[in-house]
Amino acid sequence: MVLVLWVYNNERSKVNRDLARRISALSPRGGLPDTIEGLREAIALYEAQIEQHVRDGAQTGTYWKILGIRLGDRGMHRDALAAFERAIQYNSSDPVLFFLTGESASIVAASVMGFTGNVSEERDHFTSLAENGFLRAIQLDPQYQRPRLGLSILYVFDLDRPAEAIPHMEHFLINSPNNIEGMFVLARAYFMTENFNSAIELYDQIISRTRDANVRAEAQRNIDIIWDMIYG
Repeated sequence: MVLVLWVYNNERSKVNRDLARRISALSPRGGLPDTIEGLREAIALYEAQIEQHVRDGAQTGTYWKILGIRLGDRGMHRDALAAFERAIQYNSSDPVLFFLTGESASIVAASVMGFTGNVSEERDHFTSLAENGFLRAIQLDPQYQRPRLGLSILYVFDLDRPAEAIPHMEHFLINSPNNIEGMFVLARAYFMTENFNSAIELYDQIISRTRDANVRAEAQRNIDIIWDMIYG
C-alpha cells in the first residue's frame, strides 16, 4: 500500500512539475509568477493557447472533410477515404463523416479489380469498412436517414443479407414515404426473404406514385416475375 501511494504521489508530482514548467514558459519574466494575480494571468494565457489549439484542430478536421467530399465528387474514392480518416481523427462524433466513409467504401468495394492483391480479400475489406461506417453514423444519429439507405443497399445487393436491411428501410420510408429508390430496395428485400405480398404492395405503390414511365415499367416487370414464381 505504501508503495502504491508513493507511485501515485510521484506521478502526480511529475504532472504538477510539468504544468509549472509550462506556466513558467508563459511568464514574461521567466520562472513561476510570484503573485496570485501573476499566476492567474499565466493560467489564463495557457488556457487561451489550449482553446486556440482546439479551434485549429476543428478547422483542420473541416478542411479534411471538404477535401474528402471534393475527391468523392470526382470519383477518387480511395483518396476520399484517406481524407475522411484524417477528418475523423479531429471529429469522431460527426455522423456525416461516417456516412461519407461508408458511401465511398461501398463504391470502392464494387470497383475492386485485384490490381494490388486478392480480389476477395480487398473487396471484403472495403465492404466491411462501408458497413461499419454506415452503422456508426446511425449509432451517432438514429434519425439520420441516408446511412440507413446506404446500409440497406449494401445488405441487399452486395452482402445477400436482406433480412437485416428490412428494419432500416422500414424506418427510412416512415420518414421518406415517397422515396422511390428506398421503396425499390425494401421491395427487393421483401422479395429475397419471400415476403411476396409485401413486395407486390410496394411495387404497386411505386407505380401509383411515380410519373416516370420507365420506373413504372420496371416495377410492373418485378410484379410479373413474382406472380410467375407464385403461380408458375
